[in-house]
Amino acid sequence: MKLGAIDIGSNAARLLIVEVIPDKNNIPQFNKLSLVRVPFRLGFDVFEFGIISPKKVEMMMQTMKAFSHLLKAYEVNHLIACATSAMREAGNSNEIVKNIKETTNIDIEIISGDIEASLIYENHIAENLDITNSYLYIDVGGGSTELTFFSDGQLVFKKSFDIGTIRLLKGMVTDAKWEEAKDFIKQKAKGYKKIIAIGTGGNINKVFSLSKKKDGKPLHISLLKDYHKELASFSIEDRINIYNLRNDRADVIVPALQIYINMMRWAEAEDIFVPKIGLADGLIHHLYDQLVAQKFDSRL
Repeated sequence: MKLGAIDIGSNAARLLIVEVIPDKNNIPQFNKLSLVRVPFRLGFDVFEFGIISPKKVEMMMQTMKAFSHLLKAYEVNHLIACATSAMREAGNSNEIVKNIKETTNIDIEIISGDIEASLIYENHIAENLDITNSYLYIDVGGGSTELTFFSDGQLVFKKSFDIGTIRLLKGMVTDAKWEEAKDFIKQKAKGYKKIIAIGTGGNINKVFSLSKKKDGKPLHISLLKDYHKELASFSIEDRINIYNLRNDRADVIVPALQIYINMMRWAEAEDIFVPKIGLADGLIHHLYDQLVAQKFDSRL
């Protein structure tokens, strides 16, 4: 079975294509066939002007056409497509979704922050880790940050904050927003056993790659602080040249680190695992679970 997921974020859009094959114990294995990322940077339009510009609408349309061709080329059986913070706030998002559906037959759902947080959790990473700890998923995007807290095999809370890398670059995150996040985390995470963070998103993945840590090893918060200080000391051009960062990564990586560090600090989490997954992966797992449930229901 081949599944596809499209994630339209505030900084970039991603198409993930996965083949699901059961192993000898009939446990599904999710094998990535293709991951394509296109940096729309919708947030730079939306968070300042409230709509997506005609130029970027055209970029989206051409990209969705390309995604449609790839889905056909890979013979994808089922697709799920979602849009997050920037599309939630864009005044012309419904029109864009309608035009994409008519042109490409790709049906995009604009999801809430809470649903976004739930979909990140669909990866079930914490379930395979030491149950003597609690786990805080932190997914940092261009427009928002999603938190999901997991302890004793249970989902304790999920919360979305309008604190994202593009909003920070635009100076659109107020002190009140930071205080709201701080108070919420400190209150909700209080009293739980040791908290380990799980970081998702392109920026923390890049920091993990820069760290040269082995897969499965956590990053300590002190290392994140060191990278934040170091990267912030360079211009965007120098970050591109010295650290081999893309243009659309070089500007957002510093505010992303600021968000991860603050969320970890307030939760008193000293380490963060970086499983190199994101919303698109969660969408794939969610889609698979839906298909399995439908198959089960049809047998009743």
